Amino acid sequence: MKTFTSKEMNLMYNSGTRLELIDNLTDMRSYLQADETELLTLTDCVLEKLRQMNDQEFSALDLYPDFMD
Repeated sequence: MKTFTSKEMNLMYNSGTRLELIDNLTDMRSYLQADETELLTLTDCVLEKLRQMNDQEFSALDLYPDFMD
């Protein structure tokens, strides 16, 4: 399974399925400006990892924030 950094995990949220998250991040990416290079790079990295994993691996991710920590 692909591992995600804490910054990458902060970009992700549980939008249902892996494909829905890919669609949402792709849509969000289209609103970024060219000078937002760090966020563009981070988004591209997350999208690549999501595309390389399968739905079972995605469902094992904990995408719910733990507000108690």
